[in-house]
Amino acid sequence: MAALPSPGAGRPARRPHVRRAVVADLGAVAAILEPYVTGTCVTFDEVPPSSADWERRLDDADARGLPFLVAELEGAVVGYAYAAPWRPKAAYRHTVEDTIYLAPQTQGEGVGTRLLSALLDACTVAGVRQVVAVIADDPAAAGSVPLHRRLGFEVTGVLRDVGVKHGRSVSTMLMQRTLH
Repeated sequence: MAALPSPGAGRPARRPHVRRAVVADLGAVAAILEPYVTGTCVTFDEVPPSSADWERRLDDADARGLPFLVAELEGAVVGYAYAAPWRPKAAYRHTVEDTIYLAPQTQGEGVGTRLLSALLDACTVAGVRQVVAVIADDPAAAGSVPLHRRLGFEVTGVLRDVGVKHGRSVSTMLMQRTLH
């Protein structure tokens, strides 16, 4: 998950509506991720995913029975989260990696907690046993570690200098939560 500066911090929390993503949401999903891709190292994407890329991600999640969720406030998509296979080998089939991003104006309002909690619930229903979070060492990801800790994730390791983006080496922290 990524966290740009928290413009929403200090505002009263609004309860987001969390639901399954549909194709019509993918434009908003793309718009949420784009500034993280172009201006931070929280994602190792170097080019914002295309509409076709987003449709493939949604279709893949649906085909695997994994959740792809969006959070709405006042009818606008302000965040998304999905689960994807951790690794391609069959023995990893009950382990997923979570991805969660929020529109900067909603950070600090509890949207991330509600969205990640719903994702974990949906993963449990899908038969997932382990959820792994991969969090880049970037100031824009500062909210990711506390968010994941609040929901029971523990730090399991650090992979040093595994990515290079915007001219710098980036390490990642691995966090993990057992669902059942």
